[in-house]
Amino acid sequence: MTAASRLVLASASPRRRDLLAQIGITPSAVAPADIDESPLKDETPRRLALRLAREKAACAALGHPDAIVLAADTVVAVGRRVLPKAADDAEVAACLRLLSGRAHRVMTGVAVAVPGGRVSSRLVETRLIFKRLTETEISGYVAHGEGIGKAGGYGVQGRAGAFVQALSGSYPAVVGLPLVETVNLLRGAGYAGL
Repeated sequence: MTAASRLVLASASPRRRDLLAQIGITPSAVAPADIDESPLKDETPRRLALRLAREKAACAALGHPDAIVLAADTVVAVGRRVLPKAADDAEVAACLRLLSGRAHRVMTGVAVAVPGGRVSSRLVETRLIFKRLTETEISGYVAHGEGIGKAGGYGVQGRAGAFVQALSGSYPAVVGLPLVETVNLLRGAGYAGL
């Protein structure tokens, strides 16, 4: 296999694999990058999403120097405050209470590393408005467990889709991978699987 035909996805996210499958792309391998995702001092949410995507691509490329590597990172923010990837039910509930009845931004950085080390990237920002949530809605969502491990404590492609009053931007980016930008980056990298 040539580098142009080998694509490594640097993410364990099944949603990202599903989005790639939706446009006819199946990675040759999946190699999640293990990096520190902590924000740097005074780092904006936009810069954080882009930096993490680039670092994940570069990290995974070290183990796959002969392939094109695709990575992404999604950050949910209210103003400059970055919401966590919810680790437990309490964090999911706290995120939903914060997002209830207000606008927030979802920033997804996507990066592609090519053999030789060059990394290209793009950032996509989407604005969402959640309806005002009742405690019953929050506890019901928490009980289903789908917010665990997700940025901002929710997955728009699941039950939380019923909370979205408005979305301006890229729906696939909110799910985890902006498809237009991903295809453009892969084309620029010479990926033969498009």
